[in-house]
Amino acid sequence: MSIPPVSYKRHRFPRELIAHAVWLYFRFPLSFRLIEEMLLERGMMVSYETIRRWSLKFGVTYARRLKRKAAKPGDVWHLDEVRIVIGGQVHWLWRAVDQDGYILDEILQTRRNTKAAQRLLTRLLRKQGVRPRRIITDKLKSYGAAKRKLRLSVRHLSHKGLNNRAENSHLPLRKRERVMQKFRSPSGCQRFVSVFSTVRNLFIPPAANTNALTRHSHRIQAFEQWKVAASLAA
Repeated sequence: MSIPPVSYKRHRFPRELIAHAVWLYFRFPLSFRLIEEMLLERGMMVSYETIRRWSLKFGVTYARRLKRKAAKPGDVWHLDEVRIVIGGQVHWLWRAVDQDGYILDEILQTRRNTKAAQRLLTRLLRKQGVRPRRIITDKLKSYGAAKRKLRLSVRHLSHKGLNNRAENSHLPLRKRERVMQKFRSPSGCQRFVSVFSTVRNLFIPPAANTNALTRHSHRIQAFEQWKVAASLAA
């Protein structure tokens, strides 16, 4: 079944410009005002508020279309949680990445306990469709308790030093959080990280890939997939 193309009806700017602005916002730590300035330098007068609306409207659509073509994830899951303050209230962004650093799932929750860890694992098992070969976490006991409740018979390594893959994957998100001057709402945070992580997964080569030519080839293929997702391909 073919995916219907993205509709750009009633938008006076060309679809190429819209997709480029959305790509800049989710791919790099740039504010809407900086993207407005970058486009103006190229002779395109677009307000930052328009770019914000494009990101809200098209970001989720592009990400949803990209996920349909996502590569098969690895079989080692690194689980961790990030503390995020929204409107003065502490939230926890529960995240899972594979051994190549690709983000598997992210859930924003208000609790840091066994129930929250169990929800992350349940979603992962449902979305990935297979059990991992190994799970790696820090020393938070909630992960082990959630694993026992779900009766997962997979190897679980609990050690902070082994979970650097997850720790390092937090850094780009933290950088974006600073640029955005924190998230305004839980729903806005969940929506942003969903699109941001999907775009990042597309353009970042595997961690083990150190060859420059292979990295360039990977990104060229990523641009082609992006064009298809944004309905720009001929």
